[in-house]
Amino acid sequence: MRSQLLDGSATGVLQTVRRLGFLQIDPISTVAPPQRLVLWSRLGPYDADELDRLLWRERKLFEWGAFIWPIEDFPLLRARMRRRRGKYKFEQQGTEFLRTNARFKRHLLRELETRGPLLSREIEADLMVSRDPHDWWGSRKVSLMLELLEGRGVVAVAGRQGKQRLWDLAERWYPEAESVPWPEARRQLEEKRWRSLGVRYEKGEWQAHPDAEDGPVPRRLTFLSPFDRLIHNRDRAEALWDYRYRLEMYVPKAKREYGYYALPILRGDRLIGRIDPVLDRKTGVLKVNSVHWEPGVDPVSLQRPLRELAKFIGAGSIET
Repeated sequence: MRSQLLDGSATGVLQTVRRLGFLQIDPISTVAPPQRLVLWSRLGPYDADELDRLLWRERKLFEWGAFIWPIEDFPLLRARMRRRRGKYKFEQQGTEFLRTNARFKRHLLRELETRGPLLSREIEADLMVSRDPHDWWGSRKVSLMLELLEGRGVVAVAGRQGKQRLWDLAERWYPEAESVPWPEARRQLEEKRWRSLGVRYEKGEWQAHPDAEDGPVPRRLTFLSPFDRLIHNRDRAEALWDYRYRLEMYVPKAKREYGYYALPILRGDRLIGRIDPVLDRKTGVLKVNSVHWEPGVDPVSLQRPLRELAKFIGAGSIET
């Protein structure tokens, strides 16, 4: 909990992202986008515009691979972008796509050079070898081309219009950086990940990071995003806290146990239940569909975190 800054010690957006290592981006925003909800769980209500400012104006953070990263980690990520590919089938398929559509790739890069930054819909796809849907990449071929080139460090996300990404040449967006060999970069990234999680399972045992802080955790009450790294590894959450969590949005409604987008409830260093809230954006009402407590847990009042969440997402009222 302390390593993940869920003890109330988080002091700001930038410091929190640096400590966590990254924020996962996802378009699902039943309550709030997960990258913002993860920050709220640690900071409480904060200025939501600060994340955009750090990304697109101050450039102290950057977006890559559907994650938000601290800019000081760019040299390590660039080594990951440039590593050799071909071990996995999806990498081989991506290489095949780029080779088959080399002419369109050159066209896309010229468009970005002369007109960028651009939305994907502003780039014509007429030079694609085939406009027909493919078994793997479907019909979203311009976006796929951009994402493959982003993964290789050729193009970059340079802004957003709502949920739509603005694309530009990587050389115009990313800062100059030292070259780090991929094996060393991977070692450093793994070390950062271990430090942010506090513990890891290796060689048949749980190992605490040397910098992990021990001691009691304040009985702070908050809700976690389904993408929160504290419970993102479902097996780890079950092993450490005996807390079985599964995201049920893809489960048929009749078969859901806890709800479409149930959020784990955290109190101090214990996961004590889950809550299924949804923001009705037309009425501005934060509705609580259900609350479930873990076996043996005495229910506690959730009014304070619900009020803080409602304030953060701009809900005018709460319906329980």
